[in-house]
Amino acid sequence: MTDDHRRGQRDGLRLALGILAAEEAKWAALVGESRSWRTNQVREVRLKTLQVAQKRVQTILNRMMPKDGSTDAELAEALAKAGL
Repeated sequence: MTDDHRRGQRDGLRLALGILAAEEAKWAALVGESRSWRTNQVREVRLKTLQVAQKRVQTILNRMMPKDGSTDAELAEALAKAGL
């Protein structure tokens, strides 16, 4: 794989993390707000699903890190921006 291809993959994963973080924040604010227990339960499940998805994307990003332990500066900045 070329460096441009790997950079593109990382950019796509960063975008996915950003979207998941935004959705998680939206659902976290809604959990427990409804008078219906069923609605609250569905919201909790959606929130947990988003959290699991974020962990999986984070795992993929960790696997893309260089084997020698050096941290890619642009990747570290994107992860910090996403709050991970």
